[in-house]
This record gives sequence, structure tokens and C-alpha cells, in this order.
Amino acid sequence: MSISKKNQASRLSATRHLLHRHQMRETVMLAPQQGLRNSALAGFQVAVTALIALPLIQLSPFSHLIGFASLGTLVALFGRFAPRARRGWIVFLCVLCQTLTVFGMSTAVWVGVPVEGLLLLLALACGLLFYLATAGDFGPPGALIFVFAASVALSDVESFNMVLQRTAATGAAALLAWLICMLTEVLRERVAEASTPLGPARPLSHQLIAVGRVILGAAIAAFVAHAYGGNYPGWAAMGAVAVLQGAHLHISMNRALQRTGGNIVGATLVGAFLVLEPSIWTVILLVAFLSFATEVIIGANYGLGQILVTPMALLMSYLAAPELAGIEMAQERVLDTVIGAGIGMVLAVVFSTIDDRVHLARHHEGRTR
Repeated sequence: MSISKKNQASRLSATRHLLHRHQMRETVMLAPQQGLRNSALAGFQVAVTALIALPLIQLSPFSHLIGFASLGTLVALFGRFAPRARRGWIVFLCVLCQTLTVFGMSTAVWVGVPVEGLLLLLALACGLLFYLATAGDFGPPGALIFVFAASVALSDVESFNMVLQRTAATGAAALLAWLICMLTEVLRERVAEASTPLGPARPLSHQLIAVGRVILGAAIAAFVAHAYGGNYPGWAAMGAVAVLQGAHLHISMNRALQRTGGNIVGATLVGAFLVLEPSIWTVILLVAFLSFATEVIIGANYGLGQILVTPMALLMSYLAAPELAGIEMAQERVLDTVIGAGIGMVLAVVFSTIDDRVHLARHHEGRTR
């Protein structure tokens, strides 16, 4: 390797590129949206599922499970860019992932695993879910939806019957989402099989390194959030995973900045909203609207999408555990995101390969010409 390429490939050089003003400007740019119709339809499918499932749960004797039913609706987000022959199978696999994640984490809480063990299990789950989402080519939003479900399931469980109830509510709503996706498949823009490859065949060793990086980042972020007394350490783990699942270093940096900025704005908005003590019906309508609106704009800029994703996530957390909701929850969301995104970005650079850093240098040169 030449001296110039070695300089390009150093971690110090990569850090300079990531902190350059051109990288900062890139985070606020609007990108042309590809597949907008399919993204909007995925958001619509989540919204329709929510408007059917959540009122039914609320009016039933199991209204306390409405937060977990809302988690199930999110599986409709997956497979939006898959060919018709594969979309149903992808969404069904996501039904299983979401439901089993809730069951597994809830069971761990019920059997009395200490909090440190729960955080380690959460980190391991992040790595496993990242691998499944990548290997299965589930598409956006990747493992984050499953990690979100895992973090919500860390709340207290009084009995195994409650574990089963949570699992049933999540699974029933997820199956409804799958059914709605299948019934409205005709509305989705056709995607050719050749245009949606499963991705380059990466060596197993590279895949395991990526999984290990996600586990480490999620674990560090979750333990740091727990150390300062946070009630939702899973949110910090989510921040780390969101950054670490970026395909390239400049994308990871964009995600870190955009996620932080979007969370600050979104958490401020939802914090002010929750102070008004809205009715459950208002919350359901807002969750459905945000589900759709997010998918319409997030493809243009991830940060803009986070302004809507954050209120939706916090409102779902509110539905699952209203006793913990309030302005403190919104404030913690911001702090946990900063912790997770920061840790994720540091690890992304530390564990980057020479090829990663050379790609960043070339990307930076292209932007500065």
C-alpha cells in the first residue's frame, strides 16, 4: 500500500473526514426518494393495522396490552422493496421475529434475570436480530423495529400469564398486519427480482465481525444508560444499532447526527403533547398518522423522519407503560440517543476496515471537488 493510501486509511484521517463541514452539510441534504409509492404504502399498511387492532384491544378486557399490539403493527414496514413473490414471506418472518422477541425478553424478566443479565441479553438480541434482518434481506428499517420491541418488553412482568398475553397481543396484531399487506399487495409498485438482490455475498467472518460490533455497541450503550439511572436503556442500545448498521462510515455519521437532531425535535414535541394528558383515542389516531407520515419523508432525509419516528416510538411506549410517561421520558429519549449514537460512531471508526476508510476518503474527495 502506498504512503498516500495509508494516510487515507488511517483512523485519524477518517475522523477528520467525518468532522468536516461537508459531512455536516450532507446530513441536512434532501435526497431523491426512490420507491416512494412502496414506502408510502408500507406506512399506510401500518396505519390501517393500527386503526383496526388498537381500538379493538382498547375496547376489550385486555386494554393493558395495547402497547404490545402497537408493536405488532410495525411488521408491515418490511419487505417494501421485495418482489411480490417474496414480500409475503419476508413479512411473515418478521411476524415471527417480533413476536418471539417480545416472548423471549418478557420471559427473561418474569424468571427474575437481574438487570445486568437483561442488558446483556438485550445486547445479544441486538446482534442476532441484526444478523437475521441482514441475512434475510428484510430491508428498511432493519433490526431497529425488533430491538424496539425488545426494549419495551423489558418492563415488569407479574406472571407467565402476562408473558403469554403480551406475546398473543403482539402476534395477533402482527398477523393482521401481514394479512393487510397481502390484501393490498396489488397497490404496490412491481419490483423486479433482478433489481433486489440479497446483497453481495460477504464472508461469514465479516458477518460475524459486524454482529460482534453491534453486540458490543448495544451492550456499552445500554450499561451506560443504566448507570446514570435511565428507565429505558434499550433506547441507548437502539441508537448504537442504528449507527452501526450503516453500510459505510459516512452513512453511519449521517445517521448519528440525524438521529440526534431528529430526536431532540421529536422528543420536545411529544413531551409538550403528553403534558396535555391526551385521551387514548387521540394517541391511537396520532400513532396511525405518524406511521404513515414517517414513511413518506424518511427516504428524503433520515433526520426529518426521526422528527416523526420519535413521537411515534414514545407514544407506543406510553401505551405500553403510561405510568412511566411524561416529560422525563422525552428527556431520557434524547439523552439515550446521544449516548447510543456517540458510542456507535466511535466503535464504527475503531472497528472499521482499511477498505471502509479508503471508501470514506474517496467519498469525501468527491464531495469537496
